[in-house]
Amino acid sequence: MLNNAIIHVTPVILCGGSGTRLWPLSRAGFPKQFLTLSGTTSLFQQAIDRINHIESDDISVGETLVVTGEEHRFIALEQLREISSVSAKLLLEPEGKNTAPALTLAALQALKNSEDPVLVVTPADQTMQNTKAFIDAIQRAVKVAASGSIVILGIKPTSAETGFGYIKQAGPAGDCGEFNVAKFVEKPNHESALDYLESGDYSWNGGMFVVRASVWIKALSAFRNDILSATKVAFNQSNEDQQFIRPNHDLFIKIPKESIDFAVIEKCPDSEFEIKLIPLDAGWNDLGAWDAVWQAGEKDQNGNLIQGDALVEVSQNNLIHASHRLVTAVGVNNLVIIETADAVMVADRSQSQFVKKIVNELSDQAREEHVLHRKVSRPWGWYDTVDVGDRFKVKRIQVNPGASLSLQKHSKRAEHWVVVKGTAAVTCGDKVITLNENESTFIPLGEKHRLSNPSKDLLEIIEVQSGSYLGEDDIVRIDDGYGRN
Repeated sequence: MLNNAIIHVTPVILCGGSGTRLWPLSRAGFPKQFLTLSGTTSLFQQAIDRINHIESDDISVGETLVVTGEEHRFIALEQLREISSVSAKLLLEPEGKNTAPALTLAALQALKNSEDPVLVVTPADQTMQNTKAFIDAIQRAVKVAASGSIVILGIKPTSAETGFGYIKQAGPAGDCGEFNVAKFVEKPNHESALDYLESGDYSWNGGMFVVRASVWIKALSAFRNDILSATKVAFNQSNEDQQFIRPNHDLFIKIPKESIDFAVIEKCPDSEFEIKLIPLDAGWNDLGAWDAVWQAGEKDQNGNLIQGDALVEVSQNNLIHASHRLVTAVGVNNLVIIETADAVMVADRSQSQFVKKIVNELSDQAREEHVLHRKVSRPWGWYDTVDVGDRFKVKRIQVNPGASLSLQKHSKRAEHWVVVKGTAAVTCGDKVITLNENESTFIPLGEKHRLSNPSKDLLEIIEVQSGSYLGEDDIVRIDDGYGRN
């Protein structure tokens, strides 16, 4: 790297995963990276904000690339819009293929304009207590990676964890505080983890990497050319729609699944690809289970982490999250109590990693609670299923300013709409009418219809469905502005 040269950085946010161990807040349709578990913004927004603050006199930060699932695109887009200072594109995977293909998509996109930026790659679902320390470590990693090395951020271990991979460093520190990587160790037993902690030569692998786009492509070609070739073919037939980039569906699903670590990183020591480690001591937490959320959160004098409307007496070291109702706890210790509109979960904090078994049971029983919240995000706003009974369903629907639902029809249900806030433009058959607050209309079974918000204010309606079948799949979209069938 030339002295005083500007290093161009492309942030890459890996925004996949379902976070099943944080159920019932995290669900397949609204996974943990989109939750606000600390502070006032989601983990996804915090990840984007952190990386976009690494700019300095010799580092410029370009457009952020977010790799996420097709089903989460509108949640990610809506949360991105709340960060007005950040420009981003979303690379949409039709199905999850682990992190190696995800990073490859981002690298190919970054190389499209005949540039070769340094990619700063981070998962979307982590927290950092010390943002300043994180930025400093990333800036040093960028300078090392600009010269052609692959750099991994090594988390300073605070305990003998057996659930993380470990990285062994070797030799003296370089000019940027970087170390050579001697080897990688998969999740060790407790005795080995204790030895690693005491030695001071090992770090946790937190899944954060810094590498030039061309170096990643070259390394993947050397170690897993099958992944590179398949991803290239799918990427080269992408469709781009404003902020969305969609690789070819049929070609993408043929890509082998593999992680960044197994595909490339763990093969780098003693190879032609120089791999370095930058230590990171920034209060990192991957929030892998509710106990980790408790550890990372701000607790009261009794060790209780309380979020929402909760009253606690004679209780210690609990995590209580109340989303919709008052939650009270008396004389209990070391519990996790999570309340949502449609589910309540109580667990011993030390056993909270087994919540995923409950999620598996819900999935086996084909229950919606493992997929969706009662309140469901949509590209035009959201709906909340308030009540369900025999042959009826009641929804509260909010439509964003200027947004519209699809022109659609249902074969098994009719709908009654009552405007409680704002102004609605309603298409019903060949007619378009305007409804104001306290006005209502009826949509007959089988009639094509559309709900729109023509104003600059939020629109809220109550919808009452009636019919023989009220499932979300009873919908025929005639015209849709969001690329849905």
